[in-house]
Amino acid sequence: MTTGDWHIPSHLLERYLDGTLDPVNVMSLEAHLVRCARCRTAVPADGAWLATSWERIAAEVTAPRPPVTEHLLRRAGVPGHLARLLAATPALTRAWAAAVAAALGFAVAAAHLAEHGFLAFLTLAPVLPTAGIALAYGRRTDPAHETYAATPMAGAPLLLVRSVSVLVTAVALTALAVPLLPASAMSPTMSPAAWAWLLPALALTSGCLALATRVPLPLAAVVLGGGWVAVVTVAGVATDDRTLPFGPAAQALYGCAVALLTLVLYVRRHRLDPAEPR
Repeated sequence: MTTGDWHIPSHLLERYLDGTLDPVNVMSLEAHLVRCARCRTAVPADGAWLATSWERIAAEVTAPRPPVTEHLLRRAGVPGHLARLLAATPALTRAWAAAVAAALGFAVAAAHLAEHGFLAFLTLAPVLPTAGIALAYGRRTDPAHETYAATPMAGAPLLLVRSVSVLVTAVALTALAVPLLPASAMSPTMSPAAWAWLLPALALTSGCLALATRVPLPLAAVVLGGGWVAVVTVAGVATDDRTLPFGPAAQALYGCAVALLTLVLYVRRHRLDPAEPR
């Protein structure tokens, strides 16, 4: 059927003018209007308006689907612009999540097979959020850094938002691994030990961000992550008690450290800008 054989029915034209016509029919209708002078006379608009309207609808229909991370964030109530920024966080990509899952898998396997494997799990788990935060922002880790650096959220605000999302994701993945630990770690007498990684993870995270107000973020993550592993190892060897870094006294110390480091970070937040070289 040629253009001259068919013209827009009145009911479709009314819905088009009212703005109630669905996008697919709007595209079809406007494609016809471009070629049919008779139907264009029934539309109170000029050619420029039609061209702009067509471009907007075509862009909406052909726009790529958002990644799964962005979709989930939107469903959780995160604003669209913030969800897009978070979805582009290198430390929230599938590769990073797979690496974290693999590391936790090896740690869980070690907890079942090795004599001190459960302590290896407790030692590794707190380091994972810190490693992710080191990848949260910066020209060396983020391919889109130059683009985000020009936005109002560049620097400390974006880093803090991304760090929280990385922390939540890493903690959630680690929590999923806890039920896979040996039965001895989940027994009533050992149940607190299964979660003994949580406060150290929060302390290392807040410490990494606080230290990043003085040194580059990746360096802060390496120093604290390596320092944590070294301290746990030395404490276990020196005292012959490998559970000492995860006991009640140590947990109280980690809780105090979280509060103190969070206060330091708040006071020095204006210095937390990984975009600026030090």
